[in-house]
Amino acid sequence: MSQRPIYLDCHATTPMDERVLEAMMPYFTRYFGNPSSTAHIYGWESDAAVKKARKTLADAINCSPEAIVFTSGATEANNLAIKGIAEAYFNKGQHIITVQTEHRAVLEPCHYLETLGFEVTFLPVQKDGLVDLYELEKAIRPETILLSVMAANNEIGVIQPLAEIGQICHDHQVLFHSDAAQAIGKIPLDVQTMNLDVMSLTAHKVYGPKGIGALYVRCRNPRVRLAAQLHGGGQEKGVRSGTLYTPQIVGFAKAVELGLEEIESEGKRQSQLRNHLWHRLSQLDGIYLNGHPTKRLPGNLNISVEKVDGSALLLGLQSTVAVSSGSACSSMGTTPSHVLLALGYQDSLAYASLRFGLGRFTTTQDIEQVSGSTISTIKSLRQATI
Repeated sequence: MSQRPIYLDCHATTPMDERVLEAMMPYFTRYFGNPSSTAHIYGWESDAAVKKARKTLADAINCSPEAIVFTSGATEANNLAIKGIAEAYFNKGQHIITVQTEHRAVLEPCHYLETLGFEVTFLPVQKDGLVDLYELEKAIRPETILLSVMAANNEIGVIQPLAEIGQICHDHQVLFHSDAAQAIGKIPLDVQTMNLDVMSLTAHKVYGPKGIGALYVRCRNPRVRLAAQLHGGGQEKGVRSGTLYTPQIVGFAKAVELGLEEIESEGKRQSQLRNHLWHRLSQLDGIYLNGHPTKRLPGNLNISVEKVDGSALLLGLQSTVAVSSGSACSSMGTTPSHVLLALGYQDSLAYASLRFGLGRFTTTQDIEQVSGSTISTIKSLRQATI
């Protein structure tokens, strides 16, 4: 059997931790009840597991358990937050602010709302990927109802100053949403100190199962109103109908619990590996680091490479390392990364980019192999174009 390529695409998804799978297994078979079935023990068992998981997630971000709404993932959570607030606060205003480098799951709902008459301001970013707080505050108007800024970028890993942004929103009485899909379990998140009103989460970026996420919705000071986007059985207090998927919810909570237990040690370890990979690659000429050098996720390294064809670069690395050039959601497209274009790169450099996503199971040996393979591939491609 041929050796599989080294996996360095942890921003696309992560392998499930075996400890997460172990926690989930009983709820597929023995404890299979519907959490909404309140008349017998099968439902009680599942309901108890959901309540425990809800508390674990609430504790992780410093909120009350009733503020957690389970969804199918961060995409649904983002849509529920943005469309749900737009609909609920329509009479207050129809202006929304977001950032050009957001994930498509934020940008597309905003574009959709534009077709309904909402006005959306798409803020630019600085060359390091950080939003300019002065420009952000200046964009707020009396009719602004929502500002959405992701916690950590899924391509360049840049961590935005959520606490400062949250204070601006609080001062102007504008609701603040953050897509924290890439951040949960990797950097500290506190919805109180960050003045977050709504925040999207997902499990599969933190070694949990796919198909499960959550939306934090502030319950008080202020209580955030959301218009439901799914109607049916009235689960999740009517905000998000649908039978709760108990095994996935249990796995989500376990994944976050493990992530928080190891957040400091893993953050330090991955940063060291990431920095070593960058040190090796930056010995070549014409290699550019995308995004802020330090205000980024520990496991993220995003580079652009001069004088190579982007498709040929990915193809050349395919057998040795599983890596991408940007968001997994847009990897089938032929357009350059909208994130890198927002940083001011020309199309050629935006095309010829690599996103390395290191993770919990990445080793020093992996980094040595990947750096060597990447360097030799770049040299080979450049030699072929001379």
